[in-house]
Amino acid sequence: MKYPIAIEPGNEKNAWGVIVPDLPGCFSAADSGLDEAIEKAKEAIELWIEMALDGDQEIPKPSSLKELQKQKEYKGWVWAIVEVDPALLSDDIERINITLPKRVLARLDAKAKKAGENRSAFIAHLALTA
Repeated sequence: MKYPIAIEPGNEKNAWGVIVPDLPGCFSAADSGLDEAIEKAKEAIELWIEMALDGDQEIPKPSSLKELQKQKEYKGWVWAIVEVDPALLSDDIERINITLPKRVLARLDAKAKKAGENRSAFIAHLALTA
């Protein structure tokens, strides 16, 4: 998925500001220039999506860059496109193999049982809350 971002150019005194028009409240900033601004915007988008999914919110589709560029509020801003890994939006189940020492696996299974979860659910829960 590719989201357009609006970047307000910075200078020696002001950071580069970034807004993601399609994701309400999603913004970022960077001190060292355009490349950092784009990278920080990608991080902000990924965090916004993660929080929205955790809150059972729908993820808005990206708008047309051409339509966004027509908006007067972004006059003089630089535009870029940030690509987001589609796996961030997927709840598809995927089987994986992991390798752990037996002592770690035993501890993991005991904690999963105590939490009333199976191994996979417990690992997923840990990953989502870490």
